[in-house]
Formats: sequence, C-alpha cells, structure tokens
Amino acid sequence: MNRIGIVAAFPGELKPLVRHWRRHDHSFRGHIGSIEVAAACSGMGAAAVARAVEHVLAPGNVDTLVSIGWAGSLSCGLSAPEAVAVREVIDDATGEHFPTASGEGQRLITLHHVADQKEKRQLAEKYQATLVDMEAAAVARIARERRLAFLCFKAVTDGPNDKLPDFNRFIGQDGQLHVPSLARWAALRPGHWGPLRRLGKNSNLAAQELARFISHALTGLQGAAQ
Repeated sequence: MNRIGIVAAFPGELKPLVRHWRRHDHSFRGHIGSIEVAAACSGMGAAAVARAVEHVLAPGNVDTLVSIGWAGSLSCGLSAPEAVAVREVIDDATGEHFPTASGEGQRLITLHHVADQKEKRQLAEKYQATLVDMEAAAVARIARERRLAFLCFKAVTDGPNDKLPDFNRFIGQDGQLHVPSLARWAALRPGHWGPLRRLGKNSNLAAQELARFISHALTGLQGAAQ
C-alpha cells in the first residue's frame, strides 16, 4: 500500500484529515506516514462517487481505494462520534458483498437513500449489520472492477433510534444536500431543531475521530505489510 485514493461524500468528512494538505484541482494531496494520498468528495450516491474516484485516480499508480465518511448506526452498542473500520460492505439494492482488505471491524449496508428509524431496524435484523451509508458499495464496486484493494472507515453521526428529518427530499440529482432548502424547511418546524443541532455537533466530532482513526489504521496496516 504505497498510494491510496480516499473518497468521501461531503467536505466536512474530509476537513480534519486534509487540513494541511495541498489542494490540486478537485482533490487534496498529502501523506499519511509514508503513504501518498489523494482525497476527494463530490456528493452522495453512485454517480457522485464515480466522479470523486476519477479525481483520486488521476495521479496514477493508486493501489487502494478507501471509502470514508459519516454513517448511521444500526446498533445501540455503536454511538456517535465513534470511528470504526469496516470488514464488509453489502449493497442492499443488488445483494453484492464486498469484503475489505483489512478483514476487521463492522458490517455496513449501503442504501440509495437515507434510512429512517423503521428501516434501520429492518436492516439490522436482515443483515446483522451495525452501520448504514449511501456510498461505500459504489467505491467497493469500482475498486473490484479496477482490481484495486478496498478499505472502508466510517464514523457514527446518528443512532438507530434518532428521529431525524427526511433528508431524501433535500438531496439533488447531483448527490448534493441542498442545505438552504433544508434550513428553510426546518425553520418552520421547531421540533427538529434539537435533533439537527445534535447531528451537526456529532458530525463535527465524528469527522475529527475519523481523521485520527484513519491515520492510525493506515500506518498500522502499512507496517504490517512490510
């Protein structure tokens, strides 16, 4: 593992990790230990992931693709802002299973939409999984197609019983969350103010935890491979 590409959905997921890296077109370039890293984000969903992957593969000679970012917890034993490794990603739409190169950690389910409370319970029972996101399976599929190693690290922002707004209505076809529209909608619904504030706080803390976890995990994996 000499050069890796990291893919995230949102800038906030990457910010603590790439704070001191240099910006290059649509990606960030830097090092984790002696590992050369290119990182990019472009939104939620498979199409957005494909764009981000092209940005991180542009330098060439990438041998590992890494999916990182925020995820919802399906288990009361995994709470915000904990960061974890993922051992297997399952695409709920296709049933495909994607093991990671680390072989350790949690099982994650990728959906094409944001899961609500009821669906989180169903996913946990169906797959015996602990995490849900919207991007990891798309990154894993591209890694498999291009014969690259695949890793996945996620940080929890919300739990299985958290009642949050239906974010799906605010996600555009470009995979971006339209924050102004969400803010206008929430402004008229005081019942959502508290949960949204907690989600924002958890997201910031989770991104910081994720940056620390990734740096430690990748240097450890590289050392074990040498």
